[in-house]
Amino acid sequence: MPHSLQRVRYEDLSSRQQESHNFQKASAVLADYGFTTIRLTDDWRGADFIAQHIDGTTFLKVQLKGRAKIGRAHV
Repeated sequence: MPHSLQRVRYEDLSSRQQESHNFQKASAVLADYGFTTIRLTDDWRGADFIAQHIDGTTFLKVQLKGRAKIGRAHV
């Protein structure tokens, strides 16, 4: 039996689901720039996830909010 996929409305998601959605979207954009992402189970110094660049030396700490703000992590 085939399964049909249907888009969900962002507004219909719970706040936790919205945060997961935002993480996935941000991870997809960062991947285009050579980053892999690591979701944190608990905030670390204000970050919800860490992005590591393929150069092995660039790390970004990312906090999911209503608007984008990225700062360098001191790892």
